[in-house]
Amino acid sequence: MSEKSTLADRLRENLADQIVNGELRPGTRLDEIELATKFGMSRTPVREAFKALAGMGLVEQRPHRGVVVALPSRKRMEEMFEVMAEIEATCARLAAVRMTGPERRQLEQAHLQSLGLVRQGDLDGYSTFNNDFHDIIYRASKNSFLEETARAVRRRVLPFRVSQFRVVGRLTSSHAEHDTVVQAILRGDGPAAEQAMRAHVAKVTVASVDFVEEHRPDHLPMQRWPDETPAIRRNP
Repeated sequence: MSEKSTLADRLRENLADQIVNGELRPGTRLDEIELATKFGMSRTPVREAFKALAGMGLVEQRPHRGVVVALPSRKRMEEMFEVMAEIEATCARLAAVRMTGPERRQLEQAHLQSLGLVRQGDLDGYSTFNNDFHDIIYRASKNSFLEETARAVRRRVLPFRVSQFRVVGRLTSSHAEHDTVVQAILRGDGPAAEQAMRAHVAKVTVASVDFVEEHRPDHLPMQRWPDETPAIRRNP
């Protein structure tokens, strides 16, 4: 990964977190020059971050306003998670019957080790593990196109998906849901693995979407914010 891409990724993660948490309100104008100065980077990685955020539905380009903060409607987020659930359920079903012995041991070991992160309440550590956990299952599907698609969809929903771990008790619940998936995969039960993964992502959907909605300013959907809202320039 190039330094420029790294800078863009860091800025994207920073802004995405603030938008999902409600720290940056819908309608807030994001100033390219101001952000470049604040983060000590050129304007190119800022533009790249804006492009990635637009793909996630977190910002949009408006006439005479430039780039402004946005949030997908609840329905849109639920649709995105619905697609992710079906893709990941398929990955789990295929992994259950195609996973090699070493891959099964890797999955089981990673799952067992994650319990320590849950007990420590390590949100960042568990979030990183969660990506690795699902990556193991994507790869074990032995379908490169499916794996690429799963990763692409995850990138689109990642800011919302990560927010679930701020919900009280979610780490423990997530680990328990993972356990059901892992046990089904280890015994080679494709249909059970598929069902368990779909149920897991359904829980992820509720926790993630509810968190975003609770932190949406005034609990208003994005489309109800008027276009004439005065431009606001806020530092991240």
